[in-house]
Amino acid sequence: MNISIIGATGYSGVELIRLLVKHPEANIVAVYSNSQAGKTMQEVYPHLTHIFTDSLTKIDCGRIRKEADAVFIATPSGVSGQLVPQLLDGKLKVIDVSGDFRLATPELYNKWYGKQTAAQEYLDQAVYGLSEWNADAIRGTKLLANPGCYPTATLLSLLPLLKEDLIDGTSIIVDAKSGVTGAGRSASLGTHFCEVNESISAYKVAKHQHTPEIEQTLNYLTGKEALVSFTPHLVPMNRGILTTSYATLKEGVTNEQVAAAFSEAYEGKPFVRLRPGAYPKTKEVYGSNYCDIAWHADDRTGRVIVLAVIDNVVKGAAGQAVQNMNLMFGLPETTGLEFTPVYP
Repeated sequence: MNISIIGATGYSGVELIRLLVKHPEANIVAVYSNSQAGKTMQEVYPHLTHIFTDSLTKIDCGRIRKEADAVFIATPSGVSGQLVPQLLDGKLKVIDVSGDFRLATPELYNKWYGKQTAAQEYLDQAVYGLSEWNADAIRGTKLLANPGCYPTATLLSLLPLLKEDLIDGTSIIVDAKSGVTGAGRSASLGTHFCEVNESISAYKVAKHQHTPEIEQTLNYLTGKEALVSFTPHLVPMNRGILTTSYATLKEGVTNEQVAAAFSEAYEGKPFVRLRPGAYPKTKEVYGSNYCDIAWHADDRTGRVIVLAVIDNVVKGAAGQAVQNMNLMFGLPETTGLEFTPVYP
């Protein structure tokens, strides 16, 4: 497969390069960046010296349609919504790693992102790429909306319980913590070393753009109502997400039923590792496409607490995007992704 990457100089873009240069069925034919066109990738990222040395060029949708089988778009929000209508032509498959095609309507997107996205006809074509839950639809699409990093961990935690009607979907509270790479590579006061080091802080309380993505997907994939209080936090580390999700159990639900729901949902799913009763750490999935999930039923409060950890740049972005690419091209979903987490 000939692959193009738009936005190759961001963290998700360069992670795509790391994964795809060793992918047995992928060949990166071009990398694009309007802001750094003319530079080589090893100039922008010296760790790629002698590994990937191609030059960056300005975005050229005509060239991409002509020479690529698939294109990854790893741009800031608001960009891919303008590009996709120019790319959806012929055989080309588009995998959008930004958020522009995750929400159901342009109005909902504008409300939460404060920007414009593509017209409704293009949003209607997009398939939400939560690999473990939407594989059949992913295999048949030409436009893939790759999930957000926080939603990936949260949805994998909650979908089995809501699908089996074990929890009250309107009682969900999610406490989420992310490393600083989740904010992207562009410098800002909020991600400045002196601002984040030796500190932890909440942000976008009750208004984070991943909230409607989580609720919409829970509703769509289970047919049940979901209302989520979602609070993200920034942690002074490079990579990793830990979500702690709380929900009220339905009357009479047992820990055995909770365990059975997770086991049934993720049997045969190679990148979800169930660890009942454990306390997963972000370090235990660092650099990998795994999501580790543990749960604790609290008889005293009648709640279940679900812990999930992912690497936000891999399973939360580039790794899941490659997993979805594999599905879209009829490959085993593990192709090019079977590597051990980096530890310690």
